[in-house]
Amino acid sequence: MLDSLPSGLLRPVIALNGWTLAMEVWMYAVNIPIIKKLKINNTTTKSQLEAQTPPAARWKRDNYNHLMEQPTQFYAIALTLAIARGGKSDDMDGILAWAYTGTRILHSLVHATENKLILRFSLFAFSSCLLAIMTARAALLVF
Repeated sequence: MLDSLPSGLLRPVIALNGWTLAMEVWMYAVNIPIIKKLKINNTTTKSQLEAQTPPAARWKRDNYNHLMEQPTQFYAIALTLAIARGGKSDDMDGILAWAYTGTRILHSLVHATENKLILRFSLFAFSSCLLAIMTARAALLVF
C-alpha cells in the first residue's frame, strides 16, 4: 500500500515530525540543566517552575507543546489527501504541505529564539490558512 501513496504528501509529514523530535531534543537540552539547578521536586507547581525559568527556556517548552496542537490536524489532513487521491500525486497538495511544514519550522525558530510576537503570529496565521486550504481540498475529495 505504501507504494501507492503520494510521497509528495508523506515527505512533509515525515519532515515536520522529524522537526518536532529535534525541537524536543532542544527543549530537553536547555531545560534539564535549569531544572537540576533549581532543584525542582515533586511538590513544585507548574506556575512556580515557570516563574523561575528564563523566558528563552520556556519558549522552547511552549513551542514543543504547540507542535502537539495544530500540526496534528496537518498530519490527519495530509494523510487523508494521500489516501483519497488513491496513489495519484497532486502537485498542489505537495506544495501546500511543504509550505505548511516550512512555515511551522520558521514559526518554531522564531518562537524558540527571539519570540517576536507579531512575526510569530503572522507565521501561525499563514500556516492556518495553508491548513484551511488543504482541509477544503480534502473535503472536496471526500464529500
